[in-house]
Amino acid sequence: MKLFHTPLFLGITESEFETMKELHSMRSSFFFKNGTIFHTGDLIHEIGIIESGSVNIENIDLLGNKSILSNISQGQIFAETYAICHEPMLVDVVAIEDTQVLFADLDILLSNRYASQPWHAKIMQNILKLSVQKNLVLSNRIFCTSAKTIRSRLLTYLSMESVKAGNTTFQIPFDRQQLADYLNVDRTALSKELGKMRTDGILDFYKNKFTLRSF
Repeated sequence: MKLFHTPLFLGITESEFETMKELHSMRSSFFFKNGTIFHTGDLIHEIGIIESGSVNIENIDLLGNKSILSNISQGQIFAETYAICHEPMLVDVVAIEDTQVLFADLDILLSNRYASQPWHAKIMQNILKLSVQKNLVLSNRIFCTSAKTIRSRLLTYLSMESVKAGNTTFQIPFDRQQLADYLNVDRTALSKELGKMRTDGILDFYKNKFTLRSF
């Protein structure tokens, strides 16, 4: 994957990308599965871009209950809001598989001293677009978790994933526990409801691959 082809660097030429690298504004790090990339409370100035693998954005409350807010896959970014605002992080960023991350230092890339550089405005515009898209992702999760029953939450989420895939057969980025954490439901109750929905002919599934029938 050529990094300057990712959404954050949309419109950036290869030579411009190399110029940004020469400013020592980027570094690459590897994280094993279940490794924490950023912790709640961290003050950061770097944005993360997934070179390979994927991460979950998680929140753990005082009672130890985990909620998964979103999944970030290859080419996507994370932590941009915290890097720009310099506010303590309210979430953890956790690798859900072996993951390579490129970190871009926004304190350098968005510095006024580089405002005349042709890539400066492109980076700012791309971050704005990506932030709006993230708001949409979080809004979609609100739709999923606001439904009163587990079945309704599942149907809302799976219907969205089907639309995104453009097919009634699709894969989701979560295992059962992660799906339960994303929907804010008990894993056992979730598995039981999935079994009922398969019996009712609403859907079929194998691991994280689903096929919607009718409902």
